[in-house]
Amino acid sequence: MKELAGRLAALDPDAGAALQVIAYFDRLTEGRVGLEALVRGAAVLSGCPVRLVDERRGVRIRVTPDGRRDDSAGAVEPSWPWAPLEPADSSATRHAHAAVPEAPAALWLERPGPPDGVQTMILERAARAVRDVMDRTRGWGPPAVPAAHDPALVEVVLDASAPQAVRTHAAAQLGLERTELVRAVALHEGGAEIVPAGRRTAGTRRAGVGPAVEPAELPQSWAAARTALRLTAEGTAQDPGARTVYAEELGGLALLATAVGPDTPPIPDVLAVERAVAEATWAAATLHAVASAPSLRAAAAELTVHHSTLQERLAQAERILGWDVNSPQGRMRLQLALAIRKLQRTAADIGTGRALPSG
Repeated sequence: MKELAGRLAALDPDAGAALQVIAYFDRLTEGRVGLEALVRGAAVLSGCPVRLVDERRGVRIRVTPDGRRDDSAGAVEPSWPWAPLEPADSSATRHAHAAVPEAPAALWLERPGPPDGVQTMILERAARAVRDVMDRTRGWGPPAVPAAHDPALVEVVLDASAPQAVRTHAAAQLGLERTELVRAVALHEGGAEIVPAGRRTAGTRRAGVGPAVEPAELPQSWAAARTALRLTAEGTAQDPGARTVYAEELGGLALLATAVGPDTPPIPDVLAVERAVAEATWAAATLHAVASAPSLRAAAAELTVHHSTLQERLAQAERILGWDVNSPQGRMRLQLALAIRKLQRTAADIGTGRALPSG
């Protein structure tokens, strides 16, 4: 192939370059590389940014001509050349002004107007290689995301004690690319999910969400997600707080969680909070609002009560607690007491899923 490409290049530079493009993507396909490597190859060869978009499967990869991944750019432009990825529509490259279907699965060259002959070959061969990978790892039936709910495969991918090769194989079966970013999600009712890093988990669902990692690091994300789950709440007046908590937002609370369990003896401040909650139905929501809101007026607005009503409630609560919650030190004591109380309570009642690793 190299000898033939060399001879053709002497006679017809475009023909020689086209053969080299074919050979290049054939080698990548034979090496079973991932989607990002294919997009990178197309970007470097074409000399312009290349973007892979498949909204249905949550795939968005963009690589610049210097080989750097950069997914931060805006929407695709209809004037860019593109090649569809769905098998039924994959017979030809589409150029500028061609009708663009809504949210197509496609590979795009970020340049206006029709591509030259070599760029056309790059787009077509890269799209063919991408289709092979998508067909092998994700299929063209239902989107890949539901596969990430397969309990057996999820268990393996999240298990730090499983051999790396076994976890890598399970991740591939789930349709997870080696370098894509995903999060482990620990559910309050038990079980786990793996979701794309860019998807915000609905705040109405009670869950702990781990940090964004590559699939090989999912056991660490899972451990962090379980910690975050312990700091969730029902979001009711008797159990106020966020139903969904992200691990990267915990800060020092993550360290506190390692020291507090269901058997940790309650400290006096936690016992004082328990007494306040037992004596007044409004105490749990009021103390949480005061501890989390930026000011007492903001806390009153969150509770939908008048500022004077909140002041009266606080005075009663402070008599039970034994300290002033308005001072910086008192506010910190209240925040720590509420956090420890939550950690002790949730350690006992959160479902973890019998088939899932404890992390």
